[in-house]
Amino acid sequence: MAENEWLNKDFYKVLGVSKDASDAQITKAYRKLARKYHPDLNKTKEAEEKFKDVSEAYDVLSNKDERKKYDAIRQFGMGGARFAGGTSGSGGFSTDDIFGAMFGGGAGGQGGSRIRFSSPGAGGPDLSDLFSAFGGGAAGGGPAGFGRQAYQEEPPRAAKGADRNSRISLTFRQAVKGATVSLSVGGSKFKTHIPAGVHDGQRIRLPGKGKPGINGGPAGDLYLELSVKSGGRFSMNGKDVVMDLPVTLSEAALGAKVRALGVDDELVTFKVPAGSSSGSEVRIAGLGVQDRRGKGDLVGRVSIQLPAKLGLGSKRAVKEFAKTTEEFDQRVADDRMRI
Repeated sequence: MAENEWLNKDFYKVLGVSKDASDAQITKAYRKLARKYHPDLNKTKEAEEKFKDVSEAYDVLSNKDERKKYDAIRQFGMGGARFAGGTSGSGGFSTDDIFGAMFGGGAGGQGGSRIRFSSPGAGGPDLSDLFSAFGGGAAGGGPAGFGRQAYQEEPPRAAKGADRNSRISLTFRQAVKGATVSLSVGGSKFKTHIPAGVHDGQRIRLPGKGKPGINGGPAGDLYLELSVKSGGRFSMNGKDVVMDLPVTLSEAALGAKVRALGVDDELVTFKVPAGSSSGSEVRIAGLGVQDRRGKGDLVGRVSIQLPAKLGLGSKRAVKEFAKTTEEFDQRVADDRMRI
């Protein structure tokens, strides 16, 4: 907008500040309104026009020289004054009156020389040249010319990339001991360590292995869902590895050292106390899950095994045994009748 149109614009009102507002107050008001009406944030037609008005006002009032010219021009037009094409004989505030006030004499009339308005191409002075007398420099030609956009669009904000989801299958031993596995996600191959003691259905977060960030932001995360295969006679209970431990009747009754194979197919020896029943647990310390918080145990769960068929000698021996344990047999029978 050219300076000769400033009389029709109240830039202070547009920004909602007083005429004696400080530079800081003007900037604060502009930023608030720019955020409200910026086309990227407000898609209405009204907001687009408002944003242009706000930027226009800020461009002038934020520049010391432009504001000085604007205040001077507005002062001439106060009280209903207006620009007229010729002298003030029509009752308005003419351009001749402005130049009379500016240069000490009438632009035309008594003893004055008439100043003619014409376009720069016709060889006459440009109107913007005349207005430059207020503050130095033609309109739009100073360091803050009005054609310059005041609002500087902020660079796009960095944002974290989207997360990914994937699945992987582990053996029971890998779940107990931990493992380094190879993954291929989104066309990228990499290796990662699965910690000891994970369980079926557990999700592990791998930071930075998701989709790339936006505008320089960090990459998203990869959430890896674990599927742990059955361990057969092995299972996990917290950090303990639990296994079925078959024993004979005599081993359970008299006590025994019972050998078995562990998770790594290593030979382990359990001490089964005399009088053990099915479901009793015996432990070997430190052979369970091992992590930074400590070590679990290998737990043998006693399961008394009997032959499907007993010979005559075995039957006689069992009957003799039953005669000696009649009281115990009765307590067991009573337990079965309890609710």
